[in-house]
Amino acid sequence: PNQAQQGMEALTSAMKANIVPDQEYLLQGSVLDAHLEVLNHRLKGLCDNVDTGHQTFHEKEMVFTIRGGTNVPLTLRVRHSLDTSWNLPWQLRYVGQPEVGNRPTVVRSCYDIATSSNIVEFLTELGCRLEFEYVCKGFIHRKGRIKVTVSKIFKQGTGDNIEPITNSHIVEMSVLATSGSDQVADDMKAFADQLQPLVHLDKYDPRRT
Repeated sequence: PNQAQQGMEALTSAMKANIVPDQEYLLQGSVLDAHLEVLNHRLKGLCDNVDTGHQTFHEKEMVFTIRGGTNVPLTLRVRHSLDTSWNLPWQLRYVGQPEVGNRPTVVRSCYDIATSSNIVEFLTELGCRLEFEYVCKGFIHRKGRIKVTVSKIFKQGTGDNIEPITNSHIVEMSVLATSGSDQVADDMKAFADQLQPLVHLDKYDPRRT
């Protein structure tokens, strides 16, 4: 078999053996811009790398859909950095539907793949349709394997101009882990409770909106 087939077989066996972290545990919330600095100081005190502070990002995300054999379209997300000082690969992300259960966090399948910059042309040739795009700027804090992302969402204006969509920031707490890592959800909930009342992080299911 060729190298691509060998790679797929190795990935499949790793997933079956529960080695690949393919489950995302997620909590979400929002904070008003006026309270952002207070939340940032709180996160800095609770998270790792207190001396170095948070990591910043400035990215553009495009959301594509393609219809297969079912009525529910497949959604794929493409993200790339707009910060020219970082030579980062583009990223293709697939996120599945949230699992049903009583865990304190959302649990869903998630696959992140580093790609070349022609991924948009590739998806277009496959028949994918661009549904919407936006720019996000923010920062990331980490506590162990827990990642906390605080981001501001902008819509693309004319030229390089961007316009904020709301007067708040989205706050997301997430962990990528293997299936059955339910202790992760309990750890995240305990950490999220330490951020109250600045921000209330909770399970969010878009199917219920």
